[in-house]
Amino acid sequence: MNWNSISFDWNQARSFLAVAEERSLSAAAAALGVTQPTITRQIAALEEDLGVILFERTGRSVALTQAGLDLLDHVRTMAMGANMMSLTASGKSQTIEGQVRITASDMTAAYLLPPMLAQLKMSAPNLEVDIVADSNVRDLLLREADIAVRHVRPEQSNLTTKLVCEDATRFYAVRKYTDTYGFPKLGDSLSQHQFVSFGDVERMLGYLRPAGLDLTTRNFRYVSQSQIVEWEIARNGHGIAIMSDRIASKFPEFGPVLTEIEPFSIPTWLVAHRELHTSRRIRLVFDLLSESLSL
Repeated sequence: MNWNSISFDWNQARSFLAVAEERSLSAAAAALGVTQPTITRQIAALEEDLGVILFERTGRSVALTQAGLDLLDHVRTMAMGANMMSLTASGKSQTIEGQVRITASDMTAAYLLPPMLAQLKMSAPNLEVDIVADSNVRDLLLREADIAVRHVRPEQSNLTTKLVCEDATRFYAVRKYTDTYGFPKLGDSLSQHQFVSFGDVERMLGYLRPAGLDLTTRNFRYVSQSQIVEWEIARNGHGIAIMSDRIASKFPEFGPVLTEIEPFSIPTWLVAHRELHTSRRIRLVFDLLSESLSL
């Protein structure tokens, strides 16, 4: 650890995070229980210590600069660590109880969420987690779930959202498929190739044709509303499927095809009800999800 490289204090970083999340100096001051001039001084001191401008100020509103955006996730990770240190030291992490319901697509629920459960069990052994594998959007405002993992940012302004990662996503096939049909190549006729559609075929064609793929509905003999079923169809050698590199890496039998096409970028958003700010159990799970999914 290079201790000399740490040139700011936690109070400054905490003020920065509060302003970034509350989106105004006055709201951040209220959230932290300090005065607005105190927040202003701490942000100015942090900017001076780091040698960067963190916010653009226009009247009463503030917006993160690119430097601020670059630092935001790191400071959130620091905040999670500080929160867990406080909870652990006081023994309160052991008393966090109740249920937290997480909704996510079936592939995310099956392959990305379970690895975080070991850390969650260590942090809060009395917490119950209900993982709802559902590709449909559940309504957090109606409390159908506490936290949602989504690939589209919700439009409701009274939900808390956080972009945790953007995964590279590309075409994959198993050797059984390529041995039978050959390797597809951009620019060649793809009439003999089969793709597995996740959801509506016409919508899928709307995504793929702009990428230069000359496809028709005949290229989609197999369709499923479940991404796990889509993946299993492809794993049995019946077609080509689109999958994130993060999940595909867990299946060594798959290899990338149509590599001439630039990978698609799929964002992952964490979404929570406003209770996130007052519920320790939801905050704990939200932060652990953020850390796990951003790796």
